[in-house]
Amino acid sequence: MAVALLGGTFDPVHNAHLAMARAALGALPVQKVIFLPTGKTRYRGPALAPAADRVAMLELALAREPRFEIDRRELDPAASGYTADTLRSFHSQGAPELYFLMGADQLEKLSTWHRPDEVRRLAKLAVFARPGHDAGDPAVAVIPMAPMAVSASDIRSRASRGESLAGLVPAPVENYIRSRGLYR
Repeated sequence: MAVALLGGTFDPVHNAHLAMARAALGALPVQKVIFLPTGKTRYRGPALAPAADRVAMLELALAREPRFEIDRRELDPAASGYTADTLRSFHSQGAPELYFLMGADQLEKLSTWHRPDEVRRLAKLAVFARPGHDAGDPAVAVIPMAPMAVSASDIRSRASRGESLAGLVPAPVENYIRSRGLYR
């Protein structure tokens, strides 16, 4: 049974993340998509929302999606934050065939990642094409998906101003953000 892994800060999870996971289910020979919220990040600043809130929002967003799961291993304080280590952890637990999902922009930067050859060895790469970025590596599966004008930074900015998040995040996630006062 093959699975796809979708990592990110999910700060917050939004409709484009969900669309990406659905597109992966439709385009790849996988039975499920596992969302991997990141803990330590080595390539950007830390998430604004605490890990517990980011996981709670993922749980709300994925509640009606039986083929979506959450894996918290990267939130463990001992986790390295490196994709190669996460993939090795999956393999040490007898994981099935893995597809690692990423945007074409990240594929272009893969050579700068920690142990990129190990990432390629431990998982098949599958990318979402992005305008202005080349996904032309023949060893990489391309997942067709129309670009969506949704970004977590825009959602956080809107939430900070008390604006509606309708159409950007699932309604339960919007309600959670409001009730917890996240991003204010």
